[in-house]
Amino acid sequence: MTISVSAGSELELAFTDVLANGQAVGRAGGIVVFCSGPLPRERARVRITAVKPKYAVAELLTILETSDDRVAPFCPVFGECGGCQLQHLAYPAQLAWKREVVRNTLARIGGFADIAVAETIGMPNPRAYRNKMSLVVDRSCERVGFYKQRSHDMVQIDACPIVLPRLDEQIARVNAAKSDPATADAFARTRHVVARTAQATGEVVVTFTTDRPDETLKAKAAQVAGKLERISGLTNSYDLSGPNAILGRKQRTLMGSATIEESIGGLRYRVSSGSFFQVNVEIVERIFERLEPLLNRPMRILDFYCGAGTFSLHFAKRGATVFGVDENALAVAEARENAALNSLGQKARFAAGTVQHALSHPGLAKEVAGTDAVFLDPPRKGCDERALAALAARRIPAIWYLSCDPATLARDLKFLAAKGYRPGEVQPFDMFPQTGHVETLALLALS
Repeated sequence: MTISVSAGSELELAFTDVLANGQAVGRAGGIVVFCSGPLPRERARVRITAVKPKYAVAELLTILETSDDRVAPFCPVFGECGGCQLQHLAYPAQLAWKREVVRNTLARIGGFADIAVAETIGMPNPRAYRNKMSLVVDRSCERVGFYKQRSHDMVQIDACPIVLPRLDEQIARVNAAKSDPATADAFARTRHVVARTAQATGEVVVTFTTDRPDETLKAKAAQVAGKLERISGLTNSYDLSGPNAILGRKQRTLMGSATIEESIGGLRYRVSSGSFFQVNVEIVERIFERLEPLLNRPMRILDFYCGAGTFSLHFAKRGATVFGVDENALAVAEARENAALNSLGQKARFAAGTVQHALSHPGLAKEVAGTDAVFLDPPRKGCDERALAALAARRIPAIWYLSCDPATLARDLKFLAAKGYRPGEVQPFDMFPQTGHVETLALLALS
């Protein structure tokens, strides 16, 4: 039977998988059809909205056969807001799906057909976990919000069940301040409002992102802070790197402190809104626990993409001598301050620069010499091939690679495998429940 796939046509399809962006995958007449809403093992009636050379896109009309793993989403804007993709999938099924995503991606891109992927480590309560949120400000809208799925349009919100309660309560306060004539002009040039909180201290820092330093915001800082309540600092981020930047490259403090203090595994961390710092403290502790058996002897560890020193300080506290490197000079400054805060300045040292710079610069030879293991925690784009080549040339015995993107992890592991590094067990972590993202720790040994 020939199935016609054309814009406007209605079809009944079986769906077999779901993508990280939340779109389900079906087939019609040999053409892949993507549709938001269905789950694997469901049949649905859909309407084709676009036909491309290699795939088609459809909108959901009705679910005809329902998966046992389907649950009711707990957020009223789920399906419209781009923040979450999997609220309609039961949490145990989310964990199993993420494990399969890692396994399949490592096989398809990396060629690791027989690699051992452990069950995903998740959360007892996979809600209210994010310690940072980035709200979109649109002057034509009454309230702030988040971006819609695959769009830079905005969905207005009053609350978010994914962020920590102290952030959730700020959403209504930001909306009130935005609509109050006494403080509304502080939002006139604001693109984003970024808020970060700490579970350990309850501190909250709020940052208003503008194109350039906003003098109106500065003049209104005390009034805005009073409207937001219970915040420890208000800052202005500016000098954007591009039109879609959430935070600027520069920041000034308008009121209170620009940093908050968090505690993970007995360590204290002071971080600012612009710091690279994991959004889920509970899962960071689970990663610490997984790394613990590897730290059973004195070691020298290189921590590349070290951010504010999250993992460097954990290694140092367990007796390792650590040298952390990050391209962001602000992150390195915070890492040094955090080392001093924990009395670990003698065990954990830091420098600003690239991986290649750290491995080749004569002035850093002493820091790199005798390294037992390298810890990598790169951004979503993964490691630069030149960095991996420089690292592999050093023949360091072990590489511990923490990744937030299975595709770039698979690509980088394939490169390292060709240089003699053998991947051992791979451990996924659910750093981002209800979303299509998965954090993965891969342990590699030089063969």
